[in-house]
Amino acid sequence: MMEGMRLKSLFLECLLVLFLVSTPTQAHAQRVLTLEECRAMALDNNKQMQVSRINQSIAENQRKSARTKYLPRVSALGAYEYTSRGISLLNKDQKALLNNLGGVLTSAIEREVSKLPLDPAQLQELAQMAAPYVSATQGTIDHLGHSLNDALQDNNHNTFAGAITLTQPLYMGGAIKTLNRVADIKEELAANTLEARRQATLYDIDNVYWQVVSLRHKQSLAESYLDLVKKLDHDVEKMTDAGLTTRGDKLSVQVRVNEAEMALAKVIDGLSLTKMLLCQLCGLPVDEPIELADETADQIAAPAAMPSAVSIDNRPELRLLQNAIDLTHQEVNLLKAENRPQVSLTGGYAVTNPNAFNGIQHRFGGFWHVGLLVRIPIWNWGDVKYKVQAAKEATTVANLELEDAREKIELQVSQNRFRVSEANKNLALAKSNIASAEENLRMAKRGFEEGVVTPTTVMEAQSAWLMAHTQKIDAEIELQLSHTDLLKALGILK
Repeated sequence: MMEGMRLKSLFLECLLVLFLVSTPTQAHAQRVLTLEECRAMALDNNKQMQVSRINQSIAENQRKSARTKYLPRVSALGAYEYTSRGISLLNKDQKALLNNLGGVLTSAIEREVSKLPLDPAQLQELAQMAAPYVSATQGTIDHLGHSLNDALQDNNHNTFAGAITLTQPLYMGGAIKTLNRVADIKEELAANTLEARRQATLYDIDNVYWQVVSLRHKQSLAESYLDLVKKLDHDVEKMTDAGLTTRGDKLSVQVRVNEAEMALAKVIDGLSLTKMLLCQLCGLPVDEPIELADETADQIAAPAAMPSAVSIDNRPELRLLQNAIDLTHQEVNLLKAENRPQVSLTGGYAVTNPNAFNGIQHRFGGFWHVGLLVRIPIWNWGDVKYKVQAAKEATTVANLELEDAREKIELQVSQNRFRVSEANKNLALAKSNIASAEENLRMAKRGFEEGVVTPTTVMEAQSAWLMAHTQKIDAEIELQLSHTDLLKALGILK
């Protein structure tokens, strides 16, 4: 029995040791994040940032592709064709003539001989003497005619061909230069889009980060306020039992305690939800326990000093509008190039089988060739003219949009500078109000302890103390957010 009690006691002690050891470890395992770390993770996690990076890579490859338009193009071509009929360079009458060429010549010679001024006996004697030679010559000529006939026709049904061609643009009316400029502008546009997305991501993460810091400080403030009202409730309960205060005073204080507990619960819930949003932006699991470096700081650090003179031309949105204007200018140049002559140099080497370079031969034979290709537009019914006019009007629209955006951004910068100035003033006033509220609360507590001040007066002093500290937190956060707004308005949010 005693042995079992000792074992049970030892088991409980082991559990207690394990609990004491594991608790600090879990607290230590909570991830602590700085603003810069949150920014870095948000930039890596943001899907639109990834899309913008891919679009930038696409624009870079398109720019490299445009550069190749200056270089010659080399292509290879191969072909095979089967035909149902052979090729013949002679018609049927010509073929018959060549096949009987010897007979035709013999007949012609006989006609000419018959015209000679000889009597019939002499003609017969001459014919008998020439007959062996004419017969031999006729056979030879017929053979030559057959050979020529065969050489001038091809009964082959299979044709093979191949070629290597080189094309070098010499003058394209400025189209290639314009296309390269368009590719450069699109690459700049992709970079500006990425920068705009980067600043928007940083702006979002900064706002959520400082909301978490604000709620965490308000949680600490709500806990301190709850301790104050609970202490007052405890004191009023004692004084009520002693008959020094009324039951109405006790109920009023209890109501204030309930309100403080509800306010604390709301702050805790808001803090949890905002941390979930921060985790989602950073690419972390939404339920991962995190702590921000500025949560536990007694004072929220003031933002860095703002640069004195910054041009709004740093705004990526303005640069994007300027890119749009530049693209419309290049569109005009590209349209004008359609109305200009275009000259290209062509050359290459071609082979065919059968070939006719040395008679018709059933083997591959080839040749080199070089030439100029010239295209001169003559008439297009004003098509290019109308397109150029439309492109110029689009340029005018883009310029107006740029001017409008510039005016709005200048107003935005002025408003945010005013907000920063007001936030600094409000923070200074909030700090001075804290000193007054704390002194007021201290005097109210002393008066209550001495019995010269009612619980209502103490609760009013506590409320004033709570409001003063809340205003200080709000002023500190407003200063951070207005500073971020100004940096984004100027386009220098880094």
